[in-house]
Amino acid sequence: MNLDPKLLDIIRCPGCRETLSPEGEELVCSGCGNAYPVRDDIPVLLLDEARKPA
Repeated sequence: MNLDPKLLDIIRCPGCRETLSPEGEELVCSGCGNAYPVRDDIPVLLLDEARKPA
């Protein structure tokens, strides 16, 4: 995954508005724990596409 650090500073979880951190090929929310996929270096911030925390 090759995301601009400035982008990571401004995007937020669409579910709870907390910060997102890169983990593998996903962005994981620090609040609710949802994990959003990154496809072709584009974050897919859709709740329907999120992997829910275990």
